[in-house]
Amino acid sequence: MNTNNKEMEPIVDVNDVSHISAGTVVKGEVSSLNDIRIDGTVEGKIYSKGKIVVGENSVVTGSLLCTNVDFWGKMEGDIYVKDTMTLKGAASVNGSINVRKFQVEMGAQINGTCHMISEADYEKFVSEVVKTQVPGAKAAKADKD
Repeated sequence: MNTNNKEMEPIVDVNDVSHISAGTVVKGEVSSLNDIRIDGTVEGKIYSKGKIVVGENSVVTGSLLCTNVDFWGKMEGDIYVKDTMTLKGAASVNGSINVRKFQVEMGAQINGTCHMISEADYEKFVSEVVKTQVPGAKAAKADKD
């Protein structure tokens, strides 16, 4: 038993995946330490400390923040990726893409801007955009005025 006062990091199973199924509509903020698979519609912010997979028939409106993403669907909003984004041939993004490494397949559409960022830039974006604290996630506290 751990008797010190440090907050314990939750144990995350690599096989744990949160899934938003086709036909499901989520409005609001989704935050997870695990990977997320989206096959439905999300209106709001999506944050994963792991990987996000956005399926072909998915529609995301808002912000998407994660370590890695494979993207097939449609996006209206901003994307922040700590490491690698793969934009698949059927994908359509209308908004700003902020990523460290980027792969785009033929046929993918980008209507907006793309900025290459560092891991420190990503952490800054997360602290500004993600308001819900996920246990084990490093989200900075909002500035007090």
